[in-house]
Amino acid sequence: QLQLVESGGGLVQPGGSLRLSCAASGYTLDYYAIGWFRQAPGKEREGVSCISSSGGGTNYADSVKGRFTISRDNAKNTVYLQMNSLKPEDTAVYYCAARTGWAIPLSPNEYDYWGQGTQVTVSS
Repeated sequence: QLQLVESGGGLVQPGGSLRLSCAASGYTLDYYAIGWFRQAPGKEREGVSCISSSGGGTNYADSVKGRFTISRDNAKNTVYLQMNSLKPEDTAVYYCAARTGWAIPLSPNEYDYWGQGTQVTVSS
């Protein structure tokens, strides 16, 4: 079964950058679209960004457009989320998830396999 593991979270000052990684094991990521999601305390999980299986299509939430960039390296079975110009409101647990098919929705309900999450805290 496909297993996903996130890494790269941490504490960063406002305006700083982090790069999250989502590494897969148990199966190749070649046939999966991958999404990044986040959940802040007391809030619902929300879609941040997603990328098609080929990497040719991407989708971003309005709140992160121009600041975050999603990419993938299928040879390394890994998807990345480069986060720049971080704001305190970006603080959350970040999850990656996988789904089959061509669509790249930002709705968490559309994804089947989930990682355990990595904490991102933006604070001075």
